[in-house]
Amino acid sequence: MSEGIKIVANNRKAGFEYFLLEHFEAGLALQGSEIKSIRAGQMSLAEAYVDIRDGEAWLVESHVAPYEQANRFNHDPKRPRRLLLHKKELRKLWDFVRQKGVTIVPVKVYLKNGRAKIEIALAKGKKLHDKRDSIAKRDQERELHRSLRMD
Repeated sequence: MSEGIKIVANNRKAGFEYFLLEHFEAGLALQGSEIKSIRAGQMSLAEAYVDIRDGEAWLVESHVAPYEQANRFNHDPKRPRRLLLHKKELRKLWDFVRQKGVTIVPVKVYLKNGRAKIEIALAKGKKLHDKRDSIAKRDQERELHRSLRMD
């Protein structure tokens, strides 16, 4: 990636579990201890998802570890965090989510010029045979790279 960007958390399962249709970049509304913890790389997107309520997008079930030096002023690690998006983007997301089988998943969190950003994607769930195809394709690519290294 370009300069000024540091990836903090990746949701590697998102690409395996879903077909990622369209990507969006959003800001995160955070408390002071949360941004310090994120800068230290203490964030997980393992079970996180994006919910749209009352015209706002929320990151739900993401885990930001408590910041050691914040003592009693620390944050709740699992609290919902508001995503900062333009109204046009929110409307587009809402229109897609109303369709059956489409959801919004967080893909990665990164720091861009000192600000926490999150990449979210519109996603459609994969069936079991699609996942098997993904595994087979990944294995073929791995074998190809191994054979190229051996030569």
